[in-house]
Parts: sequence; C-alpha cells; structure tokens
Amino acid sequence: MPTPENHRLEILGCRFDPLDLGQVVERSLEWCRGPRRARQIVTMNAAGLELLRHDAKMRRACDEADLLVADGVPLVWASRLLRRPLPARVAGVDLMQALLAAGAREKLRVYFLGAREEVVQEVVRRCGERFPGLVVAGARNGYFAESEHDAIVRTIREARPDLLFVGMPSPFKERFAYEHAQALDVPVMLGVGGSFDVLAGRIRRAPRWMQHIGMEWCWRLAMEPRKLWRRYLVSNSAFVRRLLVAVVTGR
Repeated sequence: MPTPENHRLEILGCRFDPLDLGQVVERSLEWCRGPRRARQIVTMNAAGLELLRHDAKMRRACDEADLLVADGVPLVWASRLLRRPLPARVAGVDLMQALLAAGAREKLRVYFLGAREEVVQEVVRRCGERFPGLVVAGARNGYFAESEHDAIVRTIREARPDLLFVGMPSPFKERFAYEHAQALDVPVMLGVGGSFDVLAGRIRRAPRWMQHIGMEWCWRLAMEPRKLWRRYLVSNSAFVRRLLVAVVTGR
C-alpha cells in the first residue's frame, strides 16, 4: 500500500513519500520477502511533474503508486522552499543499482524490460559479472506494439521475478506497470527510463559534483541534445514558473 496520505508531502500537485535511498531499498526487500503482491515505485522528476498535468493515466498511476520519490535535486530544493522538506534525492539509476546489489545478496529474481536488444543483453551480461547471486529471470527489448502487451505480461508473470525494471520513457513506464500490475504480479516494479544505457556503458553519468549541485540535467542534455532538449528546456522552465508561483502565493 502507498504511504498513508498524512505522511506524504505534496509538492507542486504531486504527493511524495519522504524516504531516502536506503529506506526505499529496505521497503522493497520487505515486499520481496513478504506475501507476493504487485507493487509499484515511481521516481518523479521535474519533467514528470509537467507530464502529470496533461496525462490522466500517468496521473492515476502516480497517485496510486505504492511509493513515489523525488528523482532530482531541484525537487528536493523545491520541497525545502515550500517548507515540506524531502530528505534526499532518490535517482532511478541509483535505486536500480542498489536494488540489484541487494537482490544479489538475497538471491532475488530480476526481469529487464526495455531499450534496444543489444543494450538490454549487455545489461544482463554486466549484471551477471557485477552482481553474482542475482538471478536473471528474463529480459526483453522495449520495441513492441500494444497488441503484444498481453503476451509480454504473461511471459514476465511466468518468469516470477521479484524485481521488474522497465527501461522505457515516461509516461509509458508508469502506465505499463500500473495497467498490468495485477497480471504481472511482481513484488517490486520500477520504471528506470534510460538507466539501461547507463548500466550498459553506452551513456556516462555526470560527475558527482554536478549531481550534487543539481546540474546533472545539463550533462544529459549535452550527451543527447536532440532527444532531451524539449524535456529539459521546456519542461524545466515550466517547473521553475510553477515553483515561483507556489512560493509567492504560499500554495
């Protein structure tokens, strides 16, 4: 179940769970150890907040997520300006790697869904080397039609993973996990966007100092300008405008 409503913090129209990385990992492990039931974790960034305003299905998926955490230093800063402080950023790629490491210790089963075929296979190979003990229950690239959803869901369910990582963009990753949650029956489902490319060594993350000062988006924009210019320049500008209005009006 999601965190009780009175424990969630509303930031610019989205309710966040005030948890850090370690707490999210521990909660995830509790779900994997307990009775099997589908649960979804959403990592939200500034661009995602803008999507929520225009995508009712994504809004529903996020409102009903079992955990929703801030993936972005600007969101943490915004929470402090609005006097509803979140403890820390929980980046999707960091959470994924932490869950993989914990999964290796606990001998959990994992399924990777998303990215190009060569990328997802490289993720599988590298995870086998880096996380011995982790059981790869299956992997599939992210290029498929809506007519294939039911077959893919059946394949994942039959593989019985404890962790499902959906390496595809928003709003697809949130909507896919939400719409097929009961049929998938996976204890921990997490949308991780382009994290497969990072784990496969195709894209380098920003230096730590850039991550800490909230400028990782600048690095990513420089790496993939054609793909990300609208997301970061348009959506982030809208985020800043909304934040300024909220600070001035006290809402």
